[in-house]
Amino acid sequence: MDAFDGIFKGSAVKCAARGIFRNKGISPAAGDFVVVEAEESSEPVISEIRERRNFLVRPPLANLDAAVFVNSTAEPSVNRFILDKLVAIADSKGISPIIVITKIDIEAAGDLPEIYRKIGIPVCAVDNTTGEGAEQVRELIKGKTAAFIGNSGVGKSSLLNVLYPELELDTAHISKKLGRGRHTTRQVELFALGGGYIADTPGFSTVDTERYCRIPKGELDGAFREFGEYLGECAFANCAHVKEKGCAVRAAVEENKIAGSRYDSYLRMFEEAGKINEWER
Repeated sequence: MDAFDGIFKGSAVKCAARGIFRNKGISPAAGDFVVVEAEESSEPVISEIRERRNFLVRPPLANLDAAVFVNSTAEPSVNRFILDKLVAIADSKGISPIIVITKIDIEAAGDLPEIYRKIGIPVCAVDNTTGEGAEQVRELIKGKTAAFIGNSGVGKSSLLNVLYPELELDTAHISKKLGRGRHTTRQVELFALGGGYIADTPGFSTVDTERYCRIPKGELDGAFREFGEYLGECAFANCAHVKEKGCAVRAAVEENKIAGSRYDSYLRMFEEAGKINEWER
């Protein structure tokens, strides 16, 4: 994406970033608005990275409107903790989460769609073999900058091919030995589609998600949107919603107003957050 005027606007330009960014510990990422400068005697260079609305470290993406989290019902099945972690990170950064479930032709999605729809997150079920359900996804991301993120083998590239056949992305079969797919997407790439930009990202393993979580303990409850209406009702102002008496969040879980699986994910993320070094934040 570019945010500069002149002969490069609307064109693909091969260029390097100035060394000053390395000194500042930053580098251009897909989705960045940048300023490119060029002289007749040298190649174009990125001289400025405009202020970001949000940023994901892994995969490196900036200025997202939405994150489409792709999950499959089988091979591999949904890991709810990983999904909750990714949704929390998106919510904490002002990125609208959208959940897409694939391989519904193999196995039903169960209660998962209702859990997330109840808290205001769109959930779409798409059959990549027939294209059923794809139109809803297209409408949700139309005109937006959206990243498609998912575990290896969930059918992310296949889904993108269904949504936008002109992409003709490479896909791979699931490894029976490993239970996951090969990484057919090697790097983050933006495509101008549907009046916006679509980012295809490399698939990840469960271990990779350890690098995603950088939400401090004191901010974690704000990343679980269904906690919101109860946060001011706890007996203690600094309630962590873990084992405190008079905790309104825990009471809501016991009354099934908050899904138990979501609360379990919060507890695991809270424990993880306590192990994050200050420099990692």
